Amino acid sequence: MSQPPRLEVDAIRCQFDGRDVVRDVSFAVKPGDILCLLGPSGCGKSTVLRTIAGIERQAAGRIVADGQVLSDGMLHLPPERRGIGLIFQDFALFPHLSVGQNVAFGLSGSRSEVRERVNALLARVDLKDYADKSPHMLSGGEQQRVALARAMAPRPRIMLMDEPFSGLDNRLRDGIRDETLEILKEDGTAVVLVTHEPEEAMRMADQIALMRGGKIVQVGAPYNVYNAPCDRAAAAFFSDINVVTGTVRGALTTTPFGEFLAPGYPDGSVVDIVFRPQHVKIDFDRNGRGPNPTPLDGVPARGVVRRARFMGHESLVEFLMDFDDSILRATVPGVFLPKPGKPLWLTVRRDRCFVFPHRD
Repeated sequence: MSQPPRLEVDAIRCQFDGRDVVRDVSFAVKPGDILCLLGPSGCGKSTVLRTIAGIERQAAGRIVADGQVLSDGMLHLPPERRGIGLIFQDFALFPHLSVGQNVAFGLSGSRSEVRERVNALLARVDLKDYADKSPHMLSGGEQQRVALARAMAPRPRIMLMDEPFSGLDNRLRDGIRDETLEILKEDGTAVVLVTHEPEEAMRMADQIALMRGGKIVQVGAPYNVYNAPCDRAAAAFFSDINVVTGTVRGALTTTPFGEFLAPGYPDGSVVDIVFRPQHVKIDFDRNGRGPNPTPLDGVPARGVVRRARFMGHESLVEFLMDFDDSILRATVPGVFLPKPGKPLWLTVRRDRCFVFPHRD
């Protein structure tokens, strides 16, 4: 039997000074699931979070938690009555309380139960020896971890997180992030997390809601959102892309890399063939088959190396293509640094391409 949603956001619209900043946003989150609101700055992500929390009031739509309406056209529960945990970028610890007292703030139960919960959470955010310290003695990253522990301590049914790991250094970020989300999943908390980093969303989310211009343009599991983007901009948000333009004839588009299927587009339509740098193959012997040939490799096209950079686990090579002087990027595993001016032949996997209406 399918589990009912812990949180339902139904067609909310938010306005500032009479202008829509969030329009028709809907999603649902089950207990223990993590939904990431992903998008560029200014797209409305944080406004959605603040509206769920009750800090802002929507102009239309409703918000429901465990079947209880939190806000709609008639009702607006204040934040303190919603049973929702909040972690915003401004984590605002109580300066007159110790770290342990900050985490314990608002907890019920015996003194030993509260102490056990506080110590367990501080240990999981790598601050087990900091309970008696004052917040002003901590670095910004340490204060942020205390705020994470404090928000999780009362086991809220819903947790709202706005860029909660942005202040942590790279050495700690992955571990603290994984520990935090593991605790929330164990407690059955429904999490809505805001980020503008696609890699972070892919790592953390059960579902990604991609936002643009105040609206959700695509929602789905990370694998699906990445591998079946709804449009060219969605594909470009997750990684660099290459674009080749062609005209449809008989559901096929002819390009310098061969013919690509364009089902559903009428003859004469101009379309963009979009593919990621990792799906470009270098055809070293110019036979059109590449180093590990497949029937999907297509036709080789010639380009001249413009720049090559080693990126750690891969190399990024930029080519000036013969067919239209466009720049095409390819990523190659390992160290591959051909000199500028070297001509090479490239192929593109047909099954790794997206076809979208042409955009100038």
